Amino acid sequence: MKCTGKKIVLAGSLCALLLAVTGCGANDAVLSYEKENYSKNIYQAELFAEDLCVSAEDVSLEGFDGDSSLHAMGLFNVTDGEVIYGQDLFTRLYPASTTKILTALVAIKNSNLDDVVTVSSAASASSFSWDASIAGLQTGDQLTLRDLLYGLMLPSGNDSAVAIAEYVGGTEENFMEMVNEEAQNLMATGTHFVTPNGLHDEDHYTTAYDMYLIFNEAVKYDEFVDIISADSYTAQITGADGAVRSVTWKPTSFYARGEAALPTGATVIGGKTGYTGEAGNCLVLLDQAADGDYYISIVMGAADKPLLYQDMTALIDQIPSLEG
Repeated sequence: MKCTGKKIVLAGSLCALLLAVTGCGANDAVLSYEKENYSKNIYQAELFAEDLCVSAEDVSLEGFDGDSSLHAMGLFNVTDGEVIYGQDLFTRLYPASTTKILTALVAIKNSNLDDVVTVSSAASASSFSWDASIAGLQTGDQLTLRDLLYGLMLPSGNDSAVAIAEYVGGTEENFMEMVNEEAQNLMATGTHFVTPNGLHDEDHYTTAYDMYLIFNEAVKYDEFVDIISADSYTAQITGADGAVRSVTWKPTSFYARGEAALPTGATVIGGKTGYTGEAGNCLVLLDQAADGDYYISIVMGAADKPLLYQDMTALIDQIPSLEG
Protein backbone atom coordinates (compact mmCIF):
# COMPACT_ATOMS: atom_id res chain seq x y z
CA MET A 1 0.00 0.00 0.00
CA LYS A 2 1.28 3.44 -0.86
CA CYS A 3 1.67 6.41 1.43
CA THR A 4 -0.84 8.99 0.19
CA GLY A 5 -0.39 11.85 2.66
CA LYS A 6 -4.17 12.52 2.64
CA LYS A 7 -5.61 14.66 5.40
CA ILE A 8 -7.05 12.95 8.44
CA VAL A 9 -10.71 13.94 8.77
CA LEU A 10 -12.19 14.65 12.16
CA ALA A 11 -15.44 12.79 12.62
CA GLY A 12 -18.81 13.42 14.23
CA SER A 13 -20.02 16.74 15.49
CA LEU A 14 -16.87 18.66 14.50
CA CYS A 15 -17.33 17.76 10.82
CA ALA A 16 -21.01 18.56 10.96
CA LEU A 17 -20.27 21.97 12.46
CA LEU A 18 -17.63 22.80 9.87
CA LEU A 19 -19.89 21.58 7.05
CA ALA A 20 -22.48 24.13 8.06
CA VAL A 21 -19.88 26.89 7.92
CA THR A 22 -17.42 25.97 5.17
CA GLY A 23 -18.08 22.56 3.65
CA CYS A 24 -16.15 20.47 6.19
CA GLY A 25 -12.64 21.93 6.19
CA ALA A 26 -11.97 22.77 2.57
CA ASN A 27 -9.98 25.95 3.15
CA ASP A 28 -6.80 26.94 4.94
CA ALA A 29 -8.56 29.04 7.59
CA VAL A 30 -10.58 26.07 8.82
CA LEU A 31 -7.55 23.77 8.74
CA SER A 32 -5.61 26.31 10.79
CA TYR A 33 -8.47 26.58 13.28
CA GLU A 34 -8.65 22.80 13.67
CA LYS A 35 -4.93 22.49 14.31
CA GLU A 36 -5.05 25.28 16.87
CA ASN A 37 -8.06 24.01 18.80
CA TYR A 38 -8.26 20.23 18.41
CA SER A 39 -5.99 17.22 18.82
CA LYS A 40 -2.49 18.27 17.79
CA ASN A 41 -1.39 14.62 17.89
CA ILE A 42 -3.64 13.90 14.92
CA TYR A 43 -1.86 16.47 12.80
CA GLN A 44 1.56 15.44 14.00
CA ALA A 45 0.76 11.90 12.87
CA GLU A 46 -0.47 13.22 9.53
CA LEU A 47 2.72 15.15 8.86
CA PHE A 48 4.93 12.32 10.13
CA ALA A 49 3.29 9.81 7.76
CA GLU A 50 3.74 11.88 4.61
CA ASP A 51 7.09 10.29 3.74
CA LEU A 52 6.48 6.81 5.17
CA CYS A 53 5.41 3.46 3.84
CA VAL A 54 1.98 3.14 5.45
CA SER A 55 -0.23 0.08 5.77
CA ALA A 56 -2.87 -1.01 8.26
CA GLU A 57 -2.64 -4.67 7.27
CA ASP A 58 -0.37 -7.26 5.70
CA VAL A 59 0.41 -6.81 2.00
CA SER A 60 0.68 -9.60 -0.57
CA LEU A 61 3.02 -9.64 -3.55
CA GLU A 62 1.91 -11.38 -6.72
CA GLY A 63 4.02 -14.44 -7.40
CA PHE A 64 5.68 -14.43 -3.99
CA ASP A 65 4.74 -16.30 -0.84
CA GLY A 66 6.70 -15.68 2.33
CA ASP A 67 7.91 -18.46 4.57
CA SER A 68 4.90 -19.26 6.76
CA SER A 69 7.19 -20.60 9.49
CA LEU A 70 8.72 -17.15 10.00
CA HIS A 71 7.56 -14.75 12.69
CA ALA A 72 7.37 -11.84 10.22
CA MET A 73 8.70 -10.51 6.90
CA GLY A 74 8.54 -7.16 5.10
CA LEU A 75 9.82 -5.27 2.07
CA PHE A 76 9.50 -1.48 1.91
CA ASN A 77 10.35 0.90 -0.95
CA VAL A 78 11.84 3.80 0.99
CA THR A 79 12.17 6.00 -2.10
CA ASP A 80 8.53 5.76 -3.18
CA GLY A 81 7.00 5.28 0.27
CA GLU A 82 5.38 1.94 -0.52
CA VAL A 83 4.87 -1.29 1.39
CA ILE A 84 5.77 -3.91 -1.20
CA TYR A 85 5.26 -7.00 0.93
CA GLY A 86 4.22 -7.65 4.51
CA GLN A 87 3.70 -10.89 6.43
CA ASP A 88 2.60 -10.56 10.07
CA LEU A 89 3.80 -6.94 10.10
CA PHE A 90 1.95 -6.04 13.29
CA THR A 91 2.54 -9.18 15.35
CA ARG A 92 4.35 -8.53 18.64
CA LEU A 93 7.80 -10.14 18.48
CA TYR A 94 11.08 -10.36 20.36
CA PRO A 95 13.71 -8.40 18.41
CA ALA A 96 16.95 -9.80 19.86
CA SER A 97 19.95 -7.69 18.75
CA THR A 98 18.01 -5.74 16.13
CA THR A 99 17.22 -3.70 19.28
CA LYS A 100 20.66 -2.15 18.79
CA ILE A 101 19.39 -0.18 15.79
CA LEU A 102 17.34 1.98 18.15
CA THR A 103 20.19 2.13 20.68
CA ALA A 104 22.47 3.50 17.94
CA LEU A 105 19.84 5.96 16.74
CA VAL A 106 19.27 7.43 20.21
CA ALA A 107 23.03 7.74 20.76
CA ILE A 108 23.60 9.47 17.41
CA LYS A 109 20.77 11.92 18.02
CA ASN A 110 21.75 12.82 21.56
CA SER A 111 25.55 12.76 21.75
CA ASN A 112 28.84 13.89 20.25
CA LEU A 113 30.37 10.81 18.64
CA ASP A 114 33.88 12.09 19.38
CA ASP A 115 33.27 12.06 23.14
CA VAL A 116 35.55 9.71 25.06
CA VAL A 117 33.76 7.10 27.18
CA THR A 118 35.16 5.15 30.13
CA VAL A 119 33.80 1.62 30.36
CA SER A 120 32.25 0.61 33.67
CA SER A 121 32.38 -2.86 35.21
CA ALA A 122 28.72 -3.39 34.21
CA ALA A 123 29.69 -2.77 30.57
CA SER A 124 32.74 -5.01 30.52
CA ALA A 125 32.68 -8.18 28.44
CA SER A 126 33.19 -10.25 31.59
CA SER A 127 29.71 -9.21 32.77
CA PHE A 128 28.06 -11.30 30.04
CA SER A 129 27.64 -15.02 29.54
CA TRP A 130 30.18 -16.99 27.57
CA ASP A 131 27.91 -17.26 24.51
CA ALA A 132 26.89 -13.58 24.36
CA SER A 133 28.04 -11.36 21.49
CA ILE A 134 30.67 -8.94 22.78
CA ALA A 135 33.09 -6.32 21.51
CA GLY A 136 35.72 -7.29 24.10
CA LEU A 137 35.53 -4.23 26.35
CA GLN A 138 37.28 -4.21 29.74
CA THR A 139 36.60 -2.20 32.88
CA GLY A 140 38.37 1.16 32.67
CA ASP A 141 38.78 1.08 28.87
CA GLN A 142 38.56 4.46 27.17
CA LEU A 143 37.32 4.84 23.59
CA THR A 144 35.12 7.22 21.65
CA LEU A 145 31.38 6.93 21.39
CA ARG A 146 31.90 6.44 17.64
CA ASP A 147 34.11 3.44 18.42
CA LEU A 148 31.40 2.06 20.69
CA LEU A 149 28.80 2.38 17.94
CA TYR A 150 30.95 0.31 15.60
CA GLY A 151 31.41 -2.20 18.43
CA LEU A 152 27.65 -2.22 18.87
CA MET A 153 26.64 -2.70 15.23
CA LEU A 154 29.42 -4.78 13.66
CA PRO A 155 30.20 -7.57 16.18
CA SER A 156 26.87 -6.87 17.93
CA GLY A 157 28.57 -6.10 21.21
CA ASN A 158 26.25 -6.38 24.20
CA ASP A 159 29.01 -4.74 26.23
CA SER A 160 29.10 -1.78 23.82
CA ALA A 161 25.33 -1.40 24.21
CA VAL A 162 25.58 -1.00 27.98
CA ALA A 163 28.56 1.38 27.73
CA ILE A 164 26.59 3.55 25.27
CA ALA A 165 23.49 3.47 27.45
CA GLU A 166 25.34 4.48 30.60
CA TYR A 167 27.16 7.33 28.88
CA VAL A 168 24.27 8.78 26.86
CA GLY A 169 21.59 8.32 29.50
CA GLY A 170 23.65 8.74 32.64
CA THR A 171 22.25 5.37 33.73
CA GLU A 172 21.00 2.42 31.73
CA GLU A 173 17.50 2.99 33.14
CA ASN A 174 17.44 6.63 32.01
CA PHE A 175 18.69 5.61 28.59
CA MET A 176 15.87 3.11 28.18
CA GLU A 177 13.39 5.88 28.94
CA MET A 178 14.98 7.83 26.09
CA VAL A 179 14.77 4.77 23.84
CA ASN A 180 11.09 4.18 24.49
CA GLU A 181 10.32 7.88 24.08
CA GLU A 182 12.06 7.82 20.70
CA ALA A 183 10.01 4.77 19.68
CA GLN A 184 6.81 6.60 20.57
CA ASN A 185 7.94 9.68 18.66
CA LEU A 186 8.44 7.47 15.61
CA MET A 187 4.91 6.09 16.05
CA ALA A 188 6.38 2.67 16.83
CA THR A 189 3.53 2.07 19.25
CA GLY A 190 3.97 -1.72 19.30
CA THR A 191 7.47 -1.38 20.75
CA HIS A 192 8.73 -1.48 24.32
CA PHE A 193 12.41 -2.09 25.08
CA VAL A 194 13.88 -3.04 28.46
CA THR A 195 17.58 -3.37 27.58
CA PRO A 196 19.85 -1.56 25.09
CA ASN A 197 21.11 -4.85 23.63
CA GLY A 198 18.00 -7.00 23.21
CA LEU A 199 18.89 -9.81 25.59
CA HIS A 200 15.65 -11.63 26.19
CA ASP A 201 12.98 -10.18 28.44
CA GLU A 202 9.26 -10.94 28.13
CA ASP A 203 8.52 -7.21 28.31
CA HIS A 204 10.98 -6.39 25.51
CA TYR A 205 9.20 -6.50 22.17
CA THR A 206 8.49 -4.83 18.85
CA THR A 207 6.82 -5.55 15.50
CA ALA A 208 8.25 -5.88 12.01
CA TYR A 209 6.49 -2.67 10.99
CA ASP A 210 7.87 -0.82 14.00
CA MET A 211 11.33 -2.09 13.13
CA TYR A 212 10.86 -0.58 9.68
CA LEU A 213 9.92 2.76 11.26
CA ILE A 214 12.99 2.68 13.52
CA PHE A 215 15.45 1.59 10.84
CA ASN A 216 13.97 4.04 8.34
CA GLU A 217 14.76 6.87 10.75
CA ALA A 218 18.25 5.58 11.52
CA VAL A 219 19.33 5.42 7.86
CA LYS A 220 18.63 9.15 7.54
CA TYR A 221 21.89 9.69 9.46
CA ASP A 222 25.11 9.40 7.46
CA GLU A 223 26.98 8.22 10.56
CA PHE A 224 24.64 5.27 10.93
CA VAL A 225 24.89 4.25 7.26
CA ASP A 226 28.69 4.53 7.43
CA ILE A 227 28.69 2.10 10.35
CA ILE A 228 26.33 -0.54 8.94
CA SER A 229 28.05 -0.51 5.53
CA ALA A 230 31.58 -0.96 6.92
CA ASP A 231 33.47 -4.16 6.06
CA SER A 232 35.45 -3.80 9.27
CA TYR A 233 36.52 -1.23 11.83
CA THR A 234 39.62 -0.93 14.00
CA ALA A 235 39.35 0.92 17.31
CA GLN A 236 42.24 2.21 19.37
CA ILE A 237 41.33 1.47 22.98
CA THR A 238 43.23 2.85 25.97
CA GLY A 239 43.11 0.38 28.85
CA ALA A 240 42.88 1.20 32.53
CA ASP A 241 46.66 0.77 32.75
CA GLY A 242 47.21 3.34 29.99
CA ALA A 243 48.28 0.80 27.38
CA VAL A 244 46.72 1.20 23.93
CA ARG A 245 45.48 -1.83 22.02
CA SER A 246 43.95 -2.16 18.57
CA VAL A 247 40.72 -4.13 18.21
CA THR A 248 39.21 -4.93 14.81
CA TRP A 249 35.51 -5.70 14.49
CA LYS A 250 33.72 -7.26 11.51
CA PRO A 251 29.98 -7.52 10.74
CA THR A 252 27.96 -10.52 11.87
CA SER A 253 25.96 -10.60 8.62
CA PHE A 254 26.72 -13.64 6.46
CA TYR A 255 26.32 -11.41 3.40
CA ALA A 256 29.12 -9.13 4.62
CA ARG A 257 31.27 -12.08 5.64
CA GLY A 258 30.87 -13.85 2.28
CA GLU A 259 29.20 -16.80 4.00
CA ALA A 260 25.92 -16.42 2.08
CA ALA A 261 25.42 -15.77 -1.63
CA LEU A 262 24.39 -12.19 -2.25
CA PRO A 263 20.93 -11.44 -3.64
CA THR A 264 20.80 -10.45 -7.31
CA GLY A 265 17.73 -8.25 -6.93
CA ALA A 266 19.55 -5.36 -5.23
CA THR A 267 22.80 -4.34 -3.58
CA VAL A 268 22.90 -4.95 0.16
CA ILE A 269 24.24 -1.80 1.83
CA GLY A 270 24.16 -3.05 5.41
CA GLY A 271 21.99 -3.69 8.42
CA LYS A 272 21.71 -5.59 11.67
CA THR A 273 21.39 -9.23 12.65
CA GLY A 274 19.83 -10.63 15.79
CA TYR A 275 19.35 -13.96 17.53
CA THR A 276 17.98 -15.41 20.74
CA GLY A 277 16.22 -18.71 21.23
CA GLU A 278 12.93 -16.87 21.76
CA ALA A 279 13.34 -14.40 18.87
CA GLY A 280 14.82 -16.79 16.33
CA ASN A 281 17.14 -15.40 13.65
CA CYS A 282 16.44 -11.83 12.55
CA LEU A 283 17.88 -9.55 9.88
CA VAL A 284 17.11 -5.93 8.95
CA LEU A 285 18.78 -4.52 5.81
CA LEU A 286 19.07 -1.41 3.66
CA ASP A 287 19.24 -2.32 -0.04
CA GLN A 288 19.55 -0.36 -3.28
CA ALA A 289 17.96 -1.44 -6.55
CA ALA A 290 19.50 -0.99 -10.00
CA ASP A 291 17.16 1.94 -10.68
CA GLY A 292 18.49 3.77 -7.60
CA ASP A 293 15.51 3.18 -5.30
CA TYR A 294 16.25 2.26 -1.69
CA TYR A 295 14.50 -0.60 0.09
CA ILE A 296 14.32 -1.86 3.64
CA SER A 297 13.98 -5.64 3.92
CA ILE A 298 13.14 -7.42 7.16
CA VAL A 299 13.06 -11.09 8.15
CA MET A 300 12.28 -12.01 11.76
CA GLY A 301 12.16 -15.41 13.41
CA ALA A 302 13.90 -17.77 10.98
CA ALA A 303 14.58 -21.18 12.48
CA ASP A 304 18.28 -21.11 11.58
CA LYS A 305 20.82 -18.90 9.80
CA PRO A 306 20.75 -20.71 6.44
CA LEU A 307 16.98 -20.30 6.33
CA LEU A 308 17.31 -16.65 7.37
CA TYR A 309 19.50 -15.81 4.39
CA GLN A 310 17.51 -18.03 2.04
CA ASP A 311 14.35 -16.14 2.95
CA MET A 312 16.02 -12.73 2.81
CA THR A 313 17.54 -13.46 -0.61
CA ALA A 314 14.18 -14.63 -1.95
CA LEU A 315 12.59 -11.41 -0.66
CA ILE A 316 15.22 -9.05 -2.11
CA ASP A 317 15.19 -10.89 -5.42
CA GLN A 318 11.60 -9.72 -5.92
CA ILE A 319 12.85 -6.16 -6.44
CA PRO A 320 13.80 -6.26 -10.17
CA SER A 321 10.22 -7.14 -11.13
CA LEU A 322 9.06 -3.99 -9.33
CA GLU A 323 11.32 -1.59 -11.25
CA GLY A 324 10.26 0.61 -14.13
